[in-house]
Amino acid sequence: MRRKEREIKDAVIIHQILSKSSVCRLAIHDEPFPYIVPMNYGYKGGALFFHCALEGKKLELIKNNNKVGFEIEYDSEVIHDVISCKWTTRYRSVIGTGEVEIISDNEEKKFGFDAIMQQHGKFDNVYNEAALKKALVLKLKIISYSAKQAGDW
Repeated sequence: MRRKEREIKDAVIIHQILSKSSVCRLAIHDEPFPYIVPMNYGYKGGALFFHCALEGKKLELIKNNNKVGFEIEYDSEVIHDVISCKWTTRYRSVIGTGEVEIISDNEEKKFGFDAIMQQHGKFDNVYNEAALKKALVLKLKIISYSAKQAGDW
């Protein structure tokens, strides 16, 4: 990281970023360019969970290469100034790499769906078995990450 003064090393703050944000951008290997997709997610047990349909581009790409990059930002805000060159952004973010596992077992899916729903404030979850059969859960096992911030916190 070039700007070491912006690096976040505090595990509590990093956990806050991961557990309170709502969108994760996945960078998935494709040719000739990466495929980036923003997704709602849940963070639980040191992993990120996403849901997806039983078919689609993102799923096919992950089946071909499950190594991904990700980015999550927390509470970002553009700070305006009268002088254009003094505009800045206040933010906290985590970027990293990981491997995606496709979860098809219904009990494991429920764990992943609970993580996603709890991330967004719903804790009393009940799932329709027919609906569970029509979706998959993706589990991103985080391999490496770094966290950064700018602005007054």
